[in-house]
Amino acid sequence: MRKGIASCAAGAMAVAAVTALTATPASAGSYGSYFVPGPKGVTIEIATVNGSGCPAGTAAVAVSEDKEAFTVTYSDYLAQIGGDAKPTDFRKNCQISMKVHVPQGFTYAISSTDYRGFASLAHGATAVEKASYYFQGQAQTATRTHNISGEYADNWQFTDTNDVAQLVWKPCGEERNFNINTELRVAKGTSAADDVSFISMDSTDGSIKTTYHFAWMTCPPAW
Repeated sequence: MRKGIASCAAGAMAVAAVTALTATPASAGSYGSYFVPGPKGVTIEIATVNGSGCPAGTAAVAVSEDKEAFTVTYSDYLAQIGGDAKPTDFRKNCQISMKVHVPQGFTYAISSTDYRGFASLAHGATAVEKASYYFQGQAQTATRTHNISGEYADNWQFTDTNDVAQLVWKPCGEERNFNINTELRVAKGTSAADDVSFISMDSTDGSIKTTYHFAWMTCPPAW
């Protein structure tokens, strides 16, 4: 069973897409105006990748052709219990630090995130998806936690939305890495001893995506 699941996960991809969010301009205090369309010339590169859910070589980043999105692709992000799973396989995590270079005069925040994946849970088993993000040198955003209860065998999707007043903007004129922390966890609960359960950010067809929505804003002329 484990071999079959591992084979499926290895051939699958979980994609994290970040898209620019456009809204009606409004007052932004000491900043310029927001929201504005995503600017041209955005480039992104992975600075560091750490965690049991994204071993070396299993996560990659690519910027969309229109420069308004980027994708982080995972190829081995799966937490599992039962069968021949190791004792530590019940929890997997991934911490990715990215350098997001934006044109002078612009800054961004994350307005909402859509997390998606697949889970197969025996009756009585449970799974948890947790996530947070932050800019280097700033306080980490509150961790959002979502739960799934077995019996369950299907794709899952959760959306975390930030109110305008809660948006955390990258300081204008400063280069700070954008960090994403995610965690997958599965528990046996009251399921049978020989039951196998897992949760993943993988997809057999590569269509399951985690989407981070950008909110763009112009910086004051002084920047």
